[in-house]
Amino acid sequence: MVRIVPKQKSKSKTQLILRNKIADIPDFPQKGIIFRDLTPLLLDPVYFDEAIRQMLSKIKRLKIDVVLGIESRGYFFGPVLARELKVGFVPVRKINKLLPRKTIEEWYSLEYGKDAIKIHDDSVTPGQRVLIVDDLVATGGTALAAAKLVEKLRGLVTAFLFLNELSYLNPRKTLASYKVLSLIRYRSQK
Repeated sequence: MVRIVPKQKSKSKTQLILRNKIADIPDFPQKGIIFRDLTPLLLDPVYFDEAIRQMLSKIKRLKIDVVLGIESRGYFFGPVLARELKVGFVPVRKINKLLPRKTIEEWYSLEYGKDAIKIHDDSVTPGQRVLIVDDLVATGGTALAAAKLVEKLRGLVTAFLFLNELSYLNPRKTLASYKVLSLIRYRSQK
């Protein structure tokens, strides 16, 4: 069953519009999880453009040398932001995906299991200021693993930027050492 989230009270009318383009998919990928499907937002170029505009607005005062996008939905936003910022883009891959050169990896816990991510070992240079982008942050485990990859290469995590934040899972506690920015915050699972 697909359910589009009904309008809720919010400070920003535009934020309501973006939130209403996110479909709730119950029990995916497993029972008890509500998957926030952003496909309806991506299908509408006006809403996708608005999401990018809002993301750029959130980071306009930050100094960023490279954007790092977490597979796979971070790839929807990361390259577009990198292009707008005129900086490079680093794809973060899941552990079971191939990258052609030497990589470094980091394991993390999900709300429904364990996984690992990796990047090329020359993706970030020492001192580079990195923006880490994904569509959603839940517990913060994947995002923290991405930060650790950046730090292994002696880069600096400038901020995290997410379209959706499941604040009821307390990702900001996991990412307490970092600047966390998001457009839409879900305060409960419903």
